[in-house]
This record gives sequence, C-alpha cells and structure tokens, in this order.
Amino acid sequence: MVTRTQLARLGLFDAKVPRYTSYPTAPHFSDAVTASDFTRWINAVPEDGEISLYVHVPFCRRLCWFCACRTQGTQSEEPVRAYLDTLLSELELLKGELPSGVRLSRLHWGGGTPTLLAPDMMERLAQAIFDVAPMADRGEFSVEIDPNEIDGDRLDVLASAGMNRASIGVQDFDDEVQATIGRLQGFDITRDAVEMIRARGVASLNADILYGLPHQSRERMTASVQKLLSLSPDRVALYGYAHVPWMARRQSMIPSEALPTPDERLDLFDTARRLFLWDGYAEIGIDHFAAKHDGLAEAQKLGRLRRNFQGYTDDTADVLIGVGASSISRFPQGYTQNAPSTGKHTGAIRDGRFSTAKGHAFSGDDLLRARLIEALMCDFRISAAEMRDRFGVSAAQFETLMEPVRREFGDYVTLNEEGLYLPPEARPLTRMVARALDAYDLSKAGHSSAV
Repeated sequence: MVTRTQLARLGLFDAKVPRYTSYPTAPHFSDAVTASDFTRWINAVPEDGEISLYVHVPFCRRLCWFCACRTQGTQSEEPVRAYLDTLLSELELLKGELPSGVRLSRLHWGGGTPTLLAPDMMERLAQAIFDVAPMADRGEFSVEIDPNEIDGDRLDVLASAGMNRASIGVQDFDDEVQATIGRLQGFDITRDAVEMIRARGVASLNADILYGLPHQSRERMTASVQKLLSLSPDRVALYGYAHVPWMARRQSMIPSEALPTPDERLDLFDTARRLFLWDGYAEIGIDHFAAKHDGLAEAQKLGRLRRNFQGYTDDTADVLIGVGASSISRFPQGYTQNAPSTGKHTGAIRDGRFSTAKGHAFSGDDLLRARLIEALMCDFRISAAEMRDRFGVSAAQFETLMEPVRREFGDYVTLNEEGLYLPPEARPLTRMVARALDAYDLSKAGHSSAV
C-alpha cells in the first residue's frame, strides 16, 4: 500500500508535470512546422474517412480570473461577428483542401464562450461546417455552454443543428469560492440551463468541476459535488486548478494565500472522487467519471479509451483539425497550432492562407512514446506485447524504455515481461510516471501541480 508519506517522499506534492494531452507537449512546438505542412497533412487525409473538428470561439462576456484559456472579453457583438466571418473563410479554405467524402466523427465548439454567438451566427457557423463535411453516423456534436450565456432561442438552433452532447462548466457552487475566482454562477441558473438542454432532446451532458480553488474545503467540495450529482451528468471532468499567473495574468487577481496546499488538494480530489464512485460512476483515467451507459465507460471496458486536448475521449479518428485562433490540430504526421491572437489569425485567413504559427512533426520515437504515455494515462498499464506488435519493440528495448520508471518508482509499480501496471493506490503518481517516459527536456516549460 502506498501511503501519503511515501507519495510525499516521491515528490508528488512538489512536482510540476504536464497534463499529457499531447506528446510532445505544446511547449515543444516550434515554427519549423508551417502552413504548408498543415495543408499537406490535410491533403493526406483518406478520402471517405472520418475526422474530428474543433472550433474555437475565444470571446467571453466576462473574463473569469481562474481561466488560463486564450480568451478575450467583449460587451459588443461587433468583434464576434467579425471573427465569425473569419471562421467562415477558414472553413472555406479547409473545404478546398480536404479530400472528398470526409465526415465528422466528432464536432466540438469550445472557447471562450461559444454560446455568446447570436442564433443567426450559430446557424451560419453550423451550415458552413456541414458544407465542409457532414456528421458521420453516430457522430457526436458537442458545445460548451455557459449557463449565464444561454437562452431558449440559442438552444433551439443548436438542437436543430444536431447538438447531441452539451458541456457545462460548474467549477464550484460555493458563493465565496465563486466570488474569489470571478465566476458567479448559482446552482439555480445551472439547473435551469440543464433543464432547457434536456427539454430539447439533447441526449448527453458533460460537466466540469475544479478542485484546488481558493477557500475550498472538504465540506464545500462535498456540497458542490452533491449539487452537481443532483443534475445527473453523464460525464464529469474533475480537473485540478492550475495556478499559473505568470502565464495567465488574470490569475493574479486570485489570492495565492487562499489556495489549498498540495496535500489539501489531494484531500479535495479524494473527497469528490469518493462521491462520484458512491453514486455509481465509473472512474475514467486520472480525472474523469462517467455513467455506466456513457461512451467513455464503454471505451474503457473495451480498451479503446484515448486522450487528446479535450481530455479523455472515445473518438477513434486519427485526425483532429482545429479551426480558429490558437486551435491545435493533430495528424498522424504531427501537430499544428494556429496563430494565438485573433488579429494574426484573421490576417492570415484574409490573405487566403492558413494561420499555422507552430507545431511539431513526429520523428524518432515520438509515436512510440506517445502511445506509452497514452496507454498509461488511459489504462494505467502498458502492454509489452502491444509495443512489440505495433512498433517492433523487442523485450530488451522495452526494458530500456521502462528503466527510468523502474529506477524512480520501482517499488510502487509492477514491471515484468508483460509490461507495466500502476496499482490503484499509486495512481496519484500517474503524470509523474508519464514524465519518466518523456524524452523531451521539461525544465524550460511551466507546468501544473502533479496533484
């Protein structure tokens, strides 16, 4: 049994490690990858294949202090409409390069606040997307919905366009916590939004909740989780708040002295985790929970769980294309990221070119290590047989790959000829074990707490 003292001795409460939603992680992207690579990789998508599409809307009515996403506040509709025109032009460029017959296995609108768009803007965006590629059979169209920024008219448009999964950010329901993070969102407003969503036949509901926020306690976390459970979400992401004011300047509004310690963060996570498990949710990876009927739970049982920039997914598409400023795309050949600022992104699109600003072309053992880390993050085990069959890794080579893990965590993991297994009591170490499999220099990038 791994005790709290042993976790501390291993450095869990001091470590800063990536979330590993990609490999290599975004800080290792460079300008060596350009728009010509992006175009070439799009052209290589198989005809009649399936892709995922992510659309980034970087605007919010107000900026929440806890958020580290690339967003900008606006009280006016004008910049949003101008940005929509850019998205439509970008989609037209994509349509001109994408091979014929491609369909969407997943479509996700994120932000920012996509529901800031007026109903007519939503209609135009959806029509433009489906003009590029229609939804595949059993495809999933999800939208991030701010309960403070939604109404019946906008939900009518989204439901008519085919939205079948809604995602709501909760963060925390406690009044003091909300005031401290600049996110005022009462339970009643959230409940009303959920009822409106379900009244329109939207089958699935996601929710995000955070631990590690200022002024959180076990009692407050318990109350927030119980309120969330009363809404019966199909899928929950329990994310650790990453306090990185050197990267997200708005977080300087949050008093650091009010933040829980790393040890307290683990208590908060365990408190929420137990509540989700007691309510019958399946534990998915390191920070997700799903109802037994949800696609994530099914993917986990079948060994098909995957991880990408949106967290855990049951999407099987090999290509994810990001549209909009700062969006990241993943191809079998590598990653690309659009220009982060709306101005530079818009300028490129107006010039008739994609705004790719940086990326990474896979080389060496990137794909092997990416799969090692994904398997660990999704299944808490790495199969030596899979690595042999998929990448030609011999028993000796596998042992060499695992040596850093054996050296650092040998007493807390199972390592044998079958592969690596991380037992339940050692799973708080998952991201640290993944770091031991990472061949890139992590010293130059600022990452979030390991717990």
